[in-house]
Parts: sequence; structure tokens; C-alpha cells
Amino acid sequence: MAIDYGRKRCGIAVTDSLRIVATGLPTVATSGLIPFVKEYVGRESVDAIIVGYPRDMKGNDSESMRYIRPGIERLKRELPQMEIIFWDERFTSVIAHQGMIDAGMSKSQRRDKGLADEMAAVIILNSYLESRNYNSK
Repeated sequence: MAIDYGRKRCGIAVTDSLRIVATGLPTVATSGLIPFVKEYVGRESVDAIIVGYPRDMKGNDSESMRYIRPGIERLKRELPQMEIIFWDERFTSVIAHQGMIDAGMSKSQRRDKGLADEMAAVIILNSYLESRNYNSK
């Protein structure tokens, strides 16, 4: 499972049991993230939770880590047995926006921040899976 953690909402992506395809789930309000993840993990097999790690071009934490880190610490307390991995998310928003353009989405569809967050979570999860050679050819 991957999370693109935001101040208002979180993009969520999951993969199949063979780790071939990452699929976006509807975004979740940040305030409801922990109950959502706990419920999902309770009914589905989840090996790890990959969380987008926003950094600047020099590799330093971005300003948004001020609210991401405490939120993920709460998630760790609620799911102490779950491995939670921060994963570099630089450029995921740009890639998601370009993907929307390439898919022929209208300007109004591209303004849907929830859809962009969902796509960013898919990109984060695919990047993680590719780094582990789960879905390489």
C-alpha cells in the first residue's frame, strides 16, 4: 500500500498479490486515514505501507514533513507490526499531472486534486515496486 499524505486528503494505492500492478483507490480525508488503513489492513494482505517522502531538490525534507511525520507516527502507533517506509516522492505531482494530460483528460478533470493525489500514490508505489524488482521484466 502507498500513501501520498496531504494536509486535507491522502492518495492511496495498492497492488495485487503478485506485485505487478499498482491501482489507485479513492482518496481519503487525512482525518480518516488511520481508520481507513486499519480497516483495509484488517481485510487485505499488506506487507508494508510506503509513504511519499517530499524532499527539495537538494534532498532536504520539504516543509510539509512538519505535518506528515506526526501523522505517520500516529499510524505507526496504531499498527506497530506494520513496516512503514518513507519513499522519495519528488516529481510525482508533475508526473501525475503529465499523465492526466497524456490520457486526454479535460482541464476540469485535471483540476481534481483528489485524482492527482491518487495518481501520485500509484506513481510512488510503482517506483517502490520497480526498485525492488517486483514488477520488472
